[in-house]
Amino acid sequence: QVQLVESGGGLVQPGGSLRLSCAASGSIFSIYAMGWYRQAPGKQRELVAGITVRGNTNYADSVKGRFTMSRDSAKMTGYLQMNSLKPEETAVYYCNAEVATARGLIPYEYWGQGTQVTVSS
Repeated sequence: QVQLVESGGGLVQPGGSLRLSCAASGSIFSIYAMGWYRQAPGKQRELVAGITVRGNTNYADSVKGRFTMSRDSAKMTGYLQMNSLKPEETAVYYCNAEVATARGLIPYEYWGQGTQVTVSS
């Protein structure tokens, strides 16, 4: 079994910052791509940022220049640094990772349980 556990969410004022973490654990051989998604009430889940195993990143246009995704492969953890947060970015943020549980197996996609981010004064 593979578990992804997000942390770092909370209440922040507009213009503030938060750093989310996604820690992977369990029967893991290798972690490939990782991503952060968010889902606001009444809206579809959307990709916020992604990072490849080599560290190449991509971002939603709305967060470019403000959010930074990184990973620490040794710790099997991904991060999302969020700066200049806006009220409309209030959502549950989910971590996603492609994980192979043994050599030669096709990676499977796993999700965390989500962490609430609320941007409000």
